[in-house]
Amino acid sequence: MIEPAVAGVIGWPINHSKSPRIHRFWLDRLGMDGDFCRFPVAPALLPQFLAAMPAIGLRGVNVTVPHKLDCIAQLDALAPSARSVGAVNTIVVGNDGQLTGHNTDVLGIAGPAHAAIAGRTMVVIGSGGAARAAAFAARSSGAVALWIQARNQTDAGAILAQTGLPGGLLPWGGRLPAHTGLLFNATQLGMTGQPPLLADLSTLPDDAVVFDAVYAPLDTALLAAARHRGLATIDGLAMLIGQAAEAFRLFYGAQAPRQHDDELRERLLR
Repeated sequence: MIEPAVAGVIGWPINHSKSPRIHRFWLDRLGMDGDFCRFPVAPALLPQFLAAMPAIGLRGVNVTVPHKLDCIAQLDALAPSARSVGAVNTIVVGNDGQLTGHNTDVLGIAGPAHAAIAGRTMVVIGSGGAARAAAFAARSSGAVALWIQARNQTDAGAILAQTGLPGGLLPWGGRLPAHTGLLFNATQLGMTGQPPLLADLSTLPDDAVVFDAVYAPLDTALLAAARHRGLATIDGLAMLIGQAAEAFRLFYGAQAPRQHDDELRERLLR
């Protein structure tokens, strides 16, 4: 008897995650026998959970805050995507029980934002795992320059140096470059229970795009301010669905049925 394919998502906290609804929707559309579950994993228990994954039959897990960096030391291998970014958002259990870290956030950002990045300047706010993915999305999508605005200038500088892109560091809360093509919020600011991200968008050109990785709530103060200025926006569901599609392929060995994205978004917004 073949056991159903089961994967999940880990974080602390994790009850806000929409990932189970996304993967279960795709499994249902494809008629596949499987499931996708939330696993609340406290930081102190991360090593124990990861070590137990092969024994409990998990195909893998998505990884969210605060584990994207800390999980790396517990893995057997890193895929090129995770090695380049230096952060993991997806762990796959191999047939031999080996744990391999991947990063699908780059695709989740580059997919919906490629046109706003290619040949333009990208500004990333933050210096954590999502900021690392955004920086490498800038490189892979052909940005001509990258600027990073972060409280931790040391980490931001390291991210910038790893991409090899021209640009620089911006002081926290400082003015944004007037030639910005894409502004990307890679912080948790604006998330439910967190303070809003207060950014001065007045210097951005009229054709700039504002992309917020936060999806709970979906309509953040940053996106509302961008729309008020008449700027195009990309919400956190675009990134969430994009990165989940690659994770779905890695977990279940099938392509996510993206032709149903409109219906999926409607379900996620209910």
